[in-house]
Amino acid sequence: MNIRMTLSALALASLSTASALVFGVADQSLDSPKQTAEVGLAVDMRPITVIAVRHAEKGDDDPRDPGLSAAGELRSQQLAAMLLPSGVTHIFSTGYRRTQSTVAPLATATGIEIVTYDPSELGALAATLAALPAGSIAVVSGHSNTTPGMVVALGASVSNLTTFRGMDVLAETEYSRLFLVTIPHAKSKSPVTSLELSYGE
Repeated sequence: MNIRMTLSALALASLSTASALVFGVADQSLDSPKQTAEVGLAVDMRPITVIAVRHAEKGDDDPRDPGLSAAGELRSQQLAAMLLPSGVTHIFSTGYRRTQSTVAPLATATGIEIVTYDPSELGALAATLAALPAGSIAVVSGHSNTTPGMVVALGASVSNLTTFRGMDVLAETEYSRLFLVTIPHAKSKSPVTSLELSYGE
C-alpha cells in the first residue's frame, strides 16, 4: 500500500502511536503477574518503522563526493525538525558526505550515532532493520537508486520511478519523497506496509 501525501503533524504523530499506547499501558499500576505478562507481550509485538529518504540537494564542491548545497542544508534541518518528535531510535546512512550530512542535524539533536551501511548490500541492510528491537523507529539516508531499492528489499513497493541505466530510481530532481515502511512483528500475520510522504520546500 503506497499513499503520497504531505507530511503533517497528524501523520508525524502516527509514527509514535504504537509506542504511546504501549507506554500508556505500562504507566498504569499492574495488579497481577498476568497483567504484567500482557504488557510485555504488547511491547514485544510492536512493529518496526523505517523512514527512508534520499539525501538532500547536493552541492558542486566535489564531483566524486559532494556535500550538500545551501538548499540541501536547509532540507536536512527541516528533516531533523520534522522527525525529532517521532521517537527515532536508529539512524543509518551510506558513507558519502551528502547522505551523512542529510541526517547529521537529526543525529545531533537526538544524540544517536549514525551507523554506516554498504549501499551495495541492501539485502543485508533490510535484514538488519527487520531484526531491530520491537518498536524501533529507524531513519535511513540513501541515494536515488538505493532508497527505492531498500524499500523493495523490506517487502514494500515504490511507484512513479524513473529508469536509469536499467534501474528504477528516483528522478534526479526529486529530493522531497520520504517512505515510511512498517514491518510487523514476526509472529503477526500483517503484511509490510508503506506510506509515501513529501517533506521540505
